[in-house]
Amino acid sequence: MRNGSLARREGGEIVYPESDGKPIAETDEHRFQMNYLIEALCLWFARRRRMYVTGNILLYYEERDPRRRVSPDVMVIKGVEQRRRRVYKLWEEKKAPSVVIEVSSRGTRREDLVTKFQLYRDVLKVREYYIYDPLREYLPGRMKAWELRRGTYVEQPIEGDRIKSPSLGLDLVDTGRMLRLADPYNGDELRTLAEESAARREAEAEVRRLRRELQRARGARRSR
Repeated sequence: MRNGSLARREGGEIVYPESDGKPIAETDEHRFQMNYLIEALCLWFARRRRMYVTGNILLYYEERDPRRRVSPDVMVIKGVEQRRRRVYKLWEEKKAPSVVIEVSSRGTRREDLVTKFQLYRDVLKVREYYIYDPLREYLPGRMKAWELRRGTYVEQPIEGDRIKSPSLGLDLVDTGRMLRLADPYNGDELRTLAEESAARREAEAEVRRLRRELQRARGARRSR
């Protein structure tokens, strides 16, 4: 449902649609980036039941008015159970996002920098807001970061393409290829399940190669 009159079911129940008719992502780069961030964060916080990670679902922030909604690309909400939801209703959950990351583009520039910026700051009171422009369509440094202080967003410095998120306890790192999340204590980048599987296969292949080399070396010594 697009913005318009309030939709109701029979009996007067208000409907909160699960789609606003807009595309999920503009390009493969945007979709891959969003999927990485959501999955990596879900895995990182998997053992913390009261940490909800999601993205691209509609967040309704005013009861009885389905027009009051926003769909963050990535959001992390503390103090809320990690479970599957059709939509997120602020008045039921009673917790707004602590962190929002928007994977931006030239087409969403005004929405990300103005409309959503003001909503996250003034209405939802999102503590940390990040914008990442994967194709460098309008942000020369590709990433912007703000922290909410006394009701206003204060832009945070990004040093060496890296910034630490106090709420996540993780570093956001622009690797030049994409935005990655990293453990600030050892520098290890967070991986998706597919990346973990690929890394295991590479390690197993390396072990097999070393074993073959060792066997050849032993055979060569015996033949002398």
